[in-house]
Parts: sequence; structure tokens; C-alpha cells
Amino acid sequence: MSIADTFESMKDFNLNDLDFNNAGSWPGPIKVICCLIVSALVLGAVYWFDIKELNVKLERSHAEELDLKRQFESKAAQVSNLEEYKAQMAEMEKTFGDLLKQLPSDTEVPGLLEDISSIGSLSGLELASIDLRPEISKEFYVELPIDIKVNGGYHDLASFVSGVAGLSRIVTLHDFTIKADKEGGPLSMAIQAKTYRYNGGETRQ
Repeated sequence: MSIADTFESMKDFNLNDLDFNNAGSWPGPIKVICCLIVSALVLGAVYWFDIKELNVKLERSHAEELDLKRQFESKAAQVSNLEEYKAQMAEMEKTFGDLLKQLPSDTEVPGLLEDISSIGSLSGLELASIDLRPEISKEFYVELPIDIKVNGGYHDLASFVSGVAGLSRIVTLHDFTIKADKEGGPLSMAIQAKTYRYNGGETRQ
């Protein structure tokens, strides 16, 4: 039977005539169409549940590959610069050691207070008070706050601040307030200086 004859025989076909309990009796073209539909559904299900999941895994693996490649390139660059990093580390250790030498030991604090008093006098200021506050222990160093109050002219105060900041020891200045006790009179400045010593349990000479 030719294809034309087959389609000619299907003209009067009605789906209601199909016996779903006896699919073997269906016309040949209907069997072929059903097989194609079932095959399409099976292929679609395989793609949705299997191939699509494989594509997701492939994309994830590709992303991981790119990340590993970047890590490898970064580590390769670090290895190629290892000697330079060692030189930088040695320089940092030397700089750190030089800074530690500037930190006063316990026995040097009285000398520091004398230096601050001397700078105040040379700046033309009246030193009202200089008080040590409790030490504050940090991870690598101990911080010693010193509360200072001085009286004098504006330029004298500026000279004093500059002189304290220029000490060979590390001294930082914080939280200053300036006010005039009376109109036309000297200025009063309260400021906190902080000095530091290495928290290593050793006293350096």
C-alpha cells in the first residue's frame, strides 16, 4: 500500500474508534504516530532530568576550573616573587626593630617627663600639671597616657606641641582643648600625650 493509499484510508478514521485495551488492532499509521509521540516524550524527559543536570554540572565544573586556574596563577606569581618578599620581610623586621628602639623602657619615663617639662619651659609656657595615667596593655606594646596642662600664648602652645612631637622617642598627642581663662589673658591647653614601650617582658637600655 502506498503512502497516498494510507492517508486515503485514514480520512474516515475517528479517534473514538480506538480500543486502548487492544493497541495491537490499531491502524499502522496510528501506531507510528503514537510511537513518535512516546519517543518524543521519553527524549524530552531524558533531557530534562539527565542532560540538563549534566549541563549544570558541566557549567559548575567549568567555573571551578577557572577558579583553580586563577589560584594557580596567583600562587605561581607569589613563588616567582619569593625572594623579593623575603627581602621586603627582612626590611620590615629591621624597620620594626628600629621603631622598638624608640620606645622608652620603664626606667626612661622620668627622663621623658623631664624632656616634656623642658620643652614647655623653652616654649615660654607655664606647666600647670603633668600626670601619668594607668598603663594600657595592647598585644605587642604597652601604652602610657600622660595628661598635660600648660598655660601661655597661642604661638607658645604651637611651639610646645611641635617640640613634643619632635622627640626622638615615639610620643603621640591626642584630645587637646584650648580655652582662655579670661579675656586678654593667657590660653590654657589640656592635652594628652601617649608614649609606648614594647610588651615583650624585656627592659632595654
